[in-house]
Amino acid sequence: MGLVARVAADLIVAMKARDELKVSVLRMLKAEFQKAQADKGRSVEVTDDDALVLVRRLVKQRREAAEQYEAAGASVRAKEELSEIPVLEEYLPAQLGDDELDALIRTVAEKAGIASPKDMGKLMKALMPEVTGRADGSRVKDRVTAYLTLLA
Repeated sequence: MGLVARVAADLIVAMKARDELKVSVLRMLKAEFQKAQADKGRSVEVTDDDALVLVRRLVKQRREAAEQYEAAGASVRAKEELSEIPVLEEYLPAQLGDDELDALIRTVAEKAGIASPKDMGKLMKALMPEVTGRADGSRVKDRVTAYLTLLA
């Protein structure tokens, strides 16, 4: 079952369970899928990769909105935004742990012949396709910087 179909099925279950938060978030997610479908054209389906990109973008938007609400003193609204994130994250692949990410960084660096902090761009270019969807880019950058600092 594809991600779009899974969201639709989960929406029905959430409606039957009267889970207001989940219904709200899944309706919004389904609307995003439909908007993406309309942008692509009727004959082209939204792929799982497209759907994952949309889910990641929505999670990022929720985090940024929560930060802005918190800065403006609207902590109740910030908590509402943050409460939507776990529902969205159910549809994302499992994230790499720090140990797994560090091991992957070492492996890719050894294959690419990375020897100094000057090679950060080269390492990031080789590493990002390996971690797409499984680790946030800023987190990867931080871990790569720490790794390269140890090499120096």
